[in-house]
Parts: sequence; C-alpha cells; structure tokens
Amino acid sequence: MNKIILGVMAVSFSAACFADDLEGKVVAVIDGNTLQIVCQDDHTHIIELVGIDSPELSQEYGQESKRFLERIALGKKVTVSIEGKDRRGNPLAVVMVNGKRDLRVDLLEEGLAWTSEKNPMPELEKCRTRAENKAMGLWRQDNPTPPWTYRRQQSMLEPKTSY
Repeated sequence: MNKIILGVMAVSFSAACFADDLEGKVVAVIDGNTLQIVCQDDHTHIIELVGIDSPELSQEYGQESKRFLERIALGKKVTVSIEGKDRRGNPLAVVMVNGKRDLRVDLLEEGLAWTSEKNPMPELEKCRTRAENKAMGLWRQDNPTPPWTYRRQQSMLEPKTSY
C-alpha cells in the first residue's frame, strides 16, 4: 500500500513540476535529441526533443548530430515546454534557446534528424523535406536508416534469454 501511495505522490509531484514551462541551462547533451537541463530551482531534468528523432550515436551522423546540438545549446539558457513523456518517462518537450531558437528546427534543417515515425508534425516535416531536397547531413546517403529502424535491428541482434 505504501508503494502505491508513493507512486501516486511521485506522479503528482512530477506532473506539478511540468505544469508550466521550465527555464534553465543546458548542462549536457546526451545524444542528438536529448538534453540535460538544470532549472532555476536546481532540479536536473533529462529532456527529449518532441517530434524529432536523431540518429543513434553508433549510427552514421549520430555523433555529428550530438556535436551540433552541443554547439548550439550547451551552456545556453533555455525555455522548455513539456508536451508529454516518452516510454521511459522522460519529458518530451520543445526547447527554445533564448526564447527564439527551436532546437528541433535547427537539427532538421541541418539534416541531422528525422521527424517522428508516427504522426509527424507538418511544420517540422517541411524542415526535414527542405534538408532532404538539399541533400543536407544524413540526406547525403542513398538510403539513410531511420533511428527507429536501426534500434529495432539492433534489438534483433541481442541474445534472447529465457527464465
């Protein structure tokens, strides 16, 4: 019973933390679409950019997308608008640098991200299409593998265990 109460309290606390926009500073870039942000209240959050998916770090252009995100966001003040959560419970958000620069658009325009696999946002899809038409970044490849396909392929290579 105590676990249930603690779980409900944790969910309530986490929802309260994300009820409004957060302001903070990017202290780390984990990969091409995931940031670690310290907010003004000294809470640290792992934030995944909503609506895009960058190549995995072990994939072609994965390191490039991480380095690009570090260059444009690391150490910068940001505003974070939470839109939901991913399957691991990390917040999915729009992150704006200095209230003006949408990191998702920058990554897409450089050809360093795809729009989401399911229900891509039309305004982001336009940015991705422009980069593809200009053969920017990963669109220089003949047939780039989307990160969701790459992750599925990698999971198929993992040994299965039986219990």
